[in-house]
Amino acid sequence: MDKIQEVINLLKDYNQNHIIDLLNELEGTKKQELIDQINQIDFHQIMELYDNTKKETEIKENKIESISYIDKEKIVKEQKEELDSLGQEIIQNGEYAVVTMAGGQGTRLGHTGPKGTFKLDVYGKGKYLFEILIDNLKEANKKYNTTIPWYIMTSKENNKETVQFLEKNNYFGYDKNYVTIFMQSGLPLVDKEGKVLINKDLKIKEASDGNGGTYSSLRASGCLADMKEKGIKWVFIGGVDNVLLKMADVTLIGMAVKKGVQIASKSVVKANPHEKVGVFCKMNGHPKIIEYAELSEKMAEEIDENGELKYGESNIMCHLYTIDAIEKISKETLVYHSAFKKNSYLDKNRKEVIPKEPNSYKFESFIFDAFEFFDEMALLRVKREEEFAPVKNREGVDSPKTAKELYEKYWEKVKGQ
Repeated sequence: MDKIQEVINLLKDYNQNHIIDLLNELEGTKKQELIDQINQIDFHQIMELYDNTKKETEIKENKIESISYIDKEKIVKEQKEELDSLGQEIIQNGEYAVVTMAGGQGTRLGHTGPKGTFKLDVYGKGKYLFEILIDNLKEANKKYNTTIPWYIMTSKENNKETVQFLEKNNYFGYDKNYVTIFMQSGLPLVDKEGKVLINKDLKIKEASDGNGGTYSSLRASGCLADMKEKGIKWVFIGGVDNVLLKMADVTLIGMAVKKGVQIASKSVVKANPHEKVGVFCKMNGHPKIIEYAELSEKMAEEIDENGELKYGESNIMCHLYTIDAIEKISKETLVYHSAFKKNSYLDKNRKEVIPKEPNSYKFESFIFDAFEFFDEMALLRVKREEEFAPVKNREGVDSPKTAKELYEKYWEKVKGQ
């Protein structure tokens, strides 16, 4: 009873009386599950994030500069051989692991289920996004005579379905002893009055805390400790939805080793100065990805001495880290960004409400905000048509149609070489 009173006092302190009403209605397991969930939530943090939504964003003066990169196409043969050899050694020594961020649903694609279970209509019979990634890893394993440990980050929303899907398909031939599935952490959704939403499962409704939560989730799940135990020194992190993602690129690894940096990424050139993508730069002396809205028109169109866009290296969510870098970041607190979105909830009569307008705040951190903890990073420019074919929208740009075309065209070219 004392413990229940503690929970009630906590909820009163943060003006969450509707959750007290719910607790009083519940009995047995359901009640205990809700109490356990409440005890895991940092209400002080959530209320601070909610309060921040009411404040005007303070625009600071930031010094933005362009960032140096290496163009993969322009690396001379001897240098490429040296970089590839360094990267190959890391993989063959069992010092390399891959993390796939797969916490999202395929809702925007009109697909019910985890995004990784979406089937892309390639070669008539189609391939699942997970299957395409596994093909990529299997090819690297064969080439470098190893088995790369693979960590898949799911969310509370899609974990069960993801595990069932991979089990049912026997991991598409990947050795399941080398696959670890872990869950991304989440944060409660909060309405305009600062009240947390109630989900239809009679718990507090949570949403994943953005891809920036990858680092802390690797630590909390024990995956970071597992990597260290395995002797992993380099970790690649990428998304589930890029069908041309190269998850074991020896040139990228070799470049990071050679430059002596703790983080490295790939970029593609912006399609045009005003393409709505995040671009790599240096802000206040640290690596950074800034959103297109943060670049003035003048900066977006600025040209360097080689006639290239000064801020033209766009992010394709293709990042490499030393294990030490991930450990360092996992102990830091990243900035949270808020988004006002539509989220269903249970009202006081326990009826589900599906709003027509945005009704609640979702808080998330971004994976690239962690770059600011470092002085330098290595950047490898690659060809868009060879490495970037995301499946994000149902139609138009970055849709299944464009991804299918790029995927088939790329593999026809490879087979023809």
